[in-house]
Amino acid sequence: MANRSWVIAAALLALTGCGDGEQAPAPKTALPAGEQLKLAMADIADMKTVGAEITTRDQADARARISGTLASLSVREGDMVQKGQRIGMVVDARLGYETSAYGAQAAAAEAEATRARAELARVQDLYRNNVYAKARLDQAVAASRAADAQAAAARAQQNASASMVGQGAILAPASGRVLRADVPAGSVVAPGMSVATITAGPPVLRLELPESLAEQVRAGAGVTVAEGDLPEGSRSGHIVQVYPAISGGRVTADASVPGLSDRLVGRRINVSIAVGQRKAIVVPRRFVTTRYGIDYVDVVTADRQLTAVPVQTAPVADADTVEILSGVAAGDTLFAAGKGK
Repeated sequence: MANRSWVIAAALLALTGCGDGEQAPAPKTALPAGEQLKLAMADIADMKTVGAEITTRDQADARARISGTLASLSVREGDMVQKGQRIGMVVDARLGYETSAYGAQAAAAEAEATRARAELARVQDLYRNNVYAKARLDQAVAASRAADAQAAAARAQQNASASMVGQGAILAPASGRVLRADVPAGSVVAPGMSVATITAGPPVLRLELPESLAEQVRAGAGVTVAEGDLPEGSRSGHIVQVYPAISGGRVTADASVPGLSDRLVGRRINVSIAVGQRKAIVVPRRFVTTRYGIDYVDVVTADRQLTAVPVQTAPVADADTVEILSGVAAGDTLFAAGKGK
C-alpha cells in the first residue's frame, strides 16, 4: 500500500512539473532547395483573340495599256519579278495598219511642204525683180508655213501610232511576288484590265477587329501569334497602322511581325492583340508543371509543406510567363524545386 502511494505521488509531481512550463513548439519542416514566389496582382495587357491574314502592305496590278490580244504572259503565281520587268505583251494588228496609213499621210504632207517651199523661193525671186507684189509674197510665205506645219503634224501622228505598239508591253509595277496571273495567253484584253497581281511592300498581318475595339487599338500595341500558327517567324509583333475607316462593322489594322514571310499570302492565323490593361496573377512559366495534360503548381502551406494544386493557365504577351486564372490566389506562395539562389 505504501509503494502504491509513492508511485501516485511521483506521477502527480511529474504532472505538476509539466503544467508549470509551456509546451515546446514542434520544429518546422525544412523545404528542399528551390525558389519561392509570393503571388500578387499585377497590371498586364488585356489580350483579345482575333483572326488575321498574311498579306503585304500593298498589292500592285500589272494592267494592259492598250486593247488587243494577250500574245504572251511570261510569269506564273509565285514567281519573283522586278519593277519595270516585262511580263507580257499585248498585240493589236490594227495598229500596224494605222501606222502605215499615218506614214503615207506624213509622206504626202512632206511632199506638199517641199512644193510650197519651192513655190516660195520662186515668188521671192520674182518679187526681188519687181514682178510680184508684196501681197503675193506674203501669200507664198503663209502657204509654205502651213505646209510645214501639216507635215510636222502628220509625222507626230505617225510617231504616236508607232508608240502605241510599244504600249503593248505589260510591265511589273513593283518588285515582289506574283500572287495572281490567271489570264491565259490568247485572251482579248481591254485597256486597264489587270493581267497579274504582284505584292508590294513588306509582309504584314492584316487584322479585322470588331468596331467596338476601334477606340482601344493604337499603333504600337502588342500582338502575339498563336503558338504553332507561324513556325518560321517570331510570335510577337506590334500594330503599325490602324485604317481610319470602318467597313461592315470591322476595323482593319496591320501588324508587323519579325521573320514574317510572303510565301503564303492569304493564310489565316489567330493572333492576340492588346486592347488595354487589367489585373491578373502572372508567374514565370518555370513554376508551372504539366502532368497528364493538367497544369500544377506547388503551394507552400502554413506548416511548410508542399501541396500540388491544379490550376488553369492562359498565355500572355511574354512567352516566359503565364497567367493563372484559377486554383490559387494572391498571397499564396509558390515553390519551384531546383531553382535555389
